[in-house]
Amino acid sequence: MLANRTNSGATMHLQRRVKMDPPRAVARCTECAMRHLCMPHGLESAVLPKFEALVVAGRKVRAGEPLYFPGDRFQSLYAVRSGSLKTFVTNREGREQITGLRLPGEALGLDGIASGVHALSAVALEDSTVCTLPYSALKELGRESTAMQERLHQVMGEQMNRESAQMIVLGAPAAESRLASFLLDVSQRNGLRGYSQSEFRLRLTREEMGSYLGITLETVSRSMTRLRKLGLIEVNAKEIRITDIDGLREVSAVVSRKHDRTGH
Repeated sequence: MLANRTNSGATMHLQRRVKMDPPRAVARCTECAMRHLCMPHGLESAVLPKFEALVVAGRKVRAGEPLYFPGDRFQSLYAVRSGSLKTFVTNREGREQITGLRLPGEALGLDGIASGVHALSAVALEDSTVCTLPYSALKELGRESTAMQERLHQVMGEQMNRESAQMIVLGAPAAESRLASFLLDVSQRNGLRGYSQSEFRLRLTREEMGSYLGITLETVSRSMTRLRKLGLIEVNAKEIRITDIDGLREVSAVVSRKHDRTGH
């Protein structure tokens, strides 16, 4: 029995290792619809083939499957090609604290740079694909290309700015303001990707939204109902339609006014 358990554990480890090491696919970054969001602007023509050669494109991550866990060795950055993923930490009680929502063209994996191991979990919210960018190769290429080096710094800066903006949202006193800010953020990010800014599907559950916004599941539901009764949004399960974006901005403005007063 002990031998069977040992073999079973080894098999599970092997299966996970195989899943984490996908077959190589040829990258065609210049043909990707998300290239304007994740490719370095002004990348030198001599460097472009080298960049595409190091990218592992089209890795599939099924809904509910992890891309990485806390403690996993950091080796690569990831760019979401399609779908969406959430990042989170797990507290002592085993509950998830959502730290981010990642959409196509956005980066994952920065949490592993400092210590060499990942600090967060990244899990697919729907069937998704990601591109894998080995970090050591990226750094090496950055020594040859100013554009690549600048893009790496820009990605890190964008992550810092997003985390700062999220702290401001969490400081809003009204739950409706937090929810309105979140919906506007998703709307804006969809627009950058050529998607509809007024109609979209929220892949996060209401409980996950509550975790991300620092409010309870019940408060999320009440706030959603409040925004709907104000005529700002229409809700059909996870489908959201923004019917009055200016009104939604006004509700969200509590966050902006708080930001202006504090100067943070």
